[in-house]
Amino acid sequence: MTNSSRIFEVLRISSVSFAIIIMIFVLLFSLFTGLGIWQVRRLIWKNDLIAQVNKQTHLPTEYVPAKVRWPNVTAACCDYMPVRATGHYLNNKEVLVTTVTSEGTGYWLLTPFEMPDDSIIFINRGFVPMDRKEQETRIAGLINGETTVNGILRMGEKNSFYPRRNNPNADRWYTRELPAMAKARRLSEVAPYFIDADKTPNVGGIPIGGLTIINFSNNHFIYALTWFFLAIGVFLAGAFVFYQRMKEI
Repeated sequence: MTNSSRIFEVLRISSVSFAIIIMIFVLLFSLFTGLGIWQVRRLIWKNDLIAQVNKQTHLPTEYVPAKVRWPNVTAACCDYMPVRATGHYLNNKEVLVTTVTSEGTGYWLLTPFEMPDDSIIFINRGFVPMDRKEQETRIAGLINGETTVNGILRMGEKNSFYPRRNNPNADRWYTRELPAMAKARRLSEVAPYFIDADKTPNVGGIPIGGLTIINFSNNHFIYALTWFFLAIGVFLAGAFVFYQRMKEI
């Protein structure tokens, strides 16, 4: 191989390496910028959520929306609204939804609540520890006969992804997917919302109500700044490498 051929080969390899390095800088810059923009969107969403929850939770308590109003019940108008309902629990059709709370790992106890018009609302009566899963271990906390429930209206949730996907056949639940729960318990006329019961103590101390999260952490601004600063750092490093390369040509 001649000297000129060797020089050409070195320059070619150097150019390829330089191109790869620049591509890496471009990809990192795009990634960090995209993550920063995503955090800005999350910040806007979180601010709207906090404002809505603060507004809704301070409204006067209303009776739950009747069946004729169900098509108009949405998260925008009703989520986190204080409500009350009168009826009786269908304790033999309760559903346990796996959760993690300030009380530890366990279950939300969702019990169908039949209203005077025969419509049904799921009531999240509260938290049940893992060792109290079986109904026989918390008989004292069952409520029989007509009663009034006070709490916060919440919209039903969607199914999750594998492996935390609801499995009605195995009676394993990870989200409060109301239509699937109603079907599994052979219930009809079920509301598209449920009620998080307030912290009124239950006999025996189980379930533990009043655990609805209404105070949300909001660190998305810091996260966005972090990603944007990383993007700026990558841009400056790439610009420096490019400048040094141009000086060598």
